[in-house]
Amino acid sequence: MGSTQHPRRGNTRQRIQDVALELFAEQGYEKTSLREIAERLDVTKAALYYHFKTKEDILISLFQDLTRPIDELIVWGRSRPHTLEAKQEILRRYSDALASATPLFRFMQENQATVRDLSIGETFKGRMLDMLELIQEPDASMKNRVRCASALFTMHAGVFALKDVEGDPEEKRQAILEVSIDLMSQAHRVTP
Repeated sequence: MGSTQHPRRGNTRQRIQDVALELFAEQGYEKTSLREIAERLDVTKAALYYHFKTKEDILISLFQDLTRPIDELIVWGRSRPHTLEAKQEILRRYSDALASATPLFRFMQENQATVRDLSIGETFKGRMLDMLELIQEPDASMKNRVRCASALFTMHAGVFALKDVEGDPEEKRQAILEVSIDLMSQAHRVTP
């Protein structure tokens, strides 16, 4: 195959990431080789090795680049008071961050076993625990912990559950966000 155009990304490192993610999504991580990535890019394997030595290196770099907004959100959220308004804003910003990283989250959803075995699985789990800490009260009851965890899960799963449902993508994203905020807000209002 010839090279694929990626207008949002111009440099070679980013093109490698994009093509690798496309192939990982099409064929699965395990079935994709560095040779296939190089062929799709129409570059030599040596040129690919200059930027990345392994498929895992590519995936880790993708994960770091596309989840940087989530890391920034966690830092921002920790600097805010633990109010309902701050928690709602955290979920709004998280929804935006997820929308920007949809291809990566689709890959993670469809390749859960692989992700679990790679270092990004543990890193992502840590980020989700950090996000949970931001939106739930420290002394929350078990029901309210479930509500807050469900709010995050809704944001992740909703994208995939609604992908084949007809409708405007932004309208779907807003509906998912509203349900997530409702769950978290209910946990915030209910006393333990």
